[in-house]
Amino acid sequence: MVSRINLEGRENPLCAAAQHVCEWWTLLILHDAFDGYTRFDQFQENLGISSSMLTTRLKALVADGLLERRPYQTNPVRHEYVLTDLGQSLWPVIVALTAWGNSRLAPEERSMVLVDATTGEEVDPIVVDASTCRRLDDSDAYVYAAGPAASDAMRARYDRKIGSSA
Repeated sequence: MVSRINLEGRENPLCAAAQHVCEWWTLLILHDAFDGYTRFDQFQENLGISSSMLTTRLKALVADGLLERRPYQTNPVRHEYVLTDLGQSLWPVIVALTAWGNSRLAPEERSMVLVDATTGEEVDPIVVDASTCRRLDDSDAYVYAAGPAASDAMRARYDRKIGSSA
């Protein structure tokens, strides 16, 4: 579970999520893990990242519960890094970020696209509300509201009437 953090008096689940994945090497490592990379040398070779930076990021991903470090060889001891359920749950975030990046490029400029694994047809991912299947790309149609664990400050920030134009 992602922790709730308080930064300088601000509670915000976006901050809690960002502390785990917003370093750009982290996103690239996670992307490689989704592509099936598990071993240190695979990550290093594919990303061109220094061994010290990769070691630091992998330790953080393991500490955050996004990757699990497992031995795959005993002599000498070697480990692989496998996505946990929590790490797997970031798949839609990686897809959404990639789709956003691709949407700013002409089709011929895209170096990577998402395709249906069965048909090979390119897909255009969108984010929708699970209960209504309405697209969430209209930022005026949806607003944040204070949740059950919100502080008084958070409640004051989001104290507005749903359905009003204010």
